[in-house]
Amino acid sequence: MPRFTFAQVKEETYKAKDAWWTVFLVDPLAGRLVVWTANRTDITPNQLTLGAGVLGLLSAVSFLMPATGTGADWAWLVAGALLFHLSFVLDCMDGKIARLKGTGTVFGSWVDFVFDRIRFFGCVMALLVGQWMVTGHAVYLLAAPVIVFFDLLRYLNGSQIAKTRRGMRRTLAELAGDTDRLRADAASAVLDDASPEDDSVAEPRADAPAPSGVYGRVRDFLLTHRVRPHLFSGIEYEMFLCVVAPVTVLVSLFTPLNSLIIPIAVFSVLALGFFEVVLVGRLWKDTRRFEVRRRELIAAGAVAQGAPAGGS
Repeated sequence: MPRFTFAQVKEETYKAKDAWWTVFLVDPLAGRLVVWTANRTDITPNQLTLGAGVLGLLSAVSFLMPATGTGADWAWLVAGALLFHLSFVLDCMDGKIARLKGTGTVFGSWVDFVFDRIRFFGCVMALLVGQWMVTGHAVYLLAAPVIVFFDLLRYLNGSQIAKTRRGMRRTLAELAGDTDRLRADAASAVLDDASPEDDSVAEPRADAPAPSGVYGRVRDFLLTHRVRPHLFSGIEYEMFLCVVAPVTVLVSLFTPLNSLIIPIAVFSVLALGFFEVVLVGRLWKDTRRFEVRRRELIAAGAVAQGAPAGGS
């Protein structure tokens, strides 16, 4: 059996840029668990995905338990938050194991994606419905469709942006006769469709000027630590709602407040919406550059076709 090291796991399975929640709060644990799992067990990525789903189910049950009047409400909410975070750790492990051992499948990517959506929907609905049953405050029920809508919006937006960018690259590659780029984009499209990413962020253009000032320094710091500047992505959205929000029930032990679930939910929706608008603005700028470049390539092709043949 091959002996995998932590350095090898980092080199072969860590993303060059990732969400800050993953970099700081998930990878340090998930990477080490991957080393142990890969070296000592035959657990498959699909089994890890199933395990993440089971932990997600237990998280949802914990979020509902305060409505039954069994035990301390704060203990159930904290337990649900911890279980949700651990389910995400397992969810990250399945992809790392698949890349490390080369055992990933297209169907497995689909299962992973679908389980992710079911887990988040089930847990956030259990949290909000459970709190409505405990408090009788309708604001929890009103928040539910808004939260789900923004979760769906980010997936639809991310998928459509990725398709639009692939289409622009393919068009420019065809006009330029860049067959290598066409082959690379074709392979990328297959992988993207097999494992849709909600947090895909455009890479900066090679000829784009480097950011300067405070923003440039902050951006450089983040990239040095593998953190992408897109600071509130789908991962942070899920974690703030299903980990941070329920844990705020602990404030009830020291203050008259019951929890900060609704304020955290409002912040999450606004933060996600802001960064989605940033992505759309970036896409708009890129489409304008695309139109200029497309016209240049068309004009260059027309000139080349109309040029007289060489020779005497």
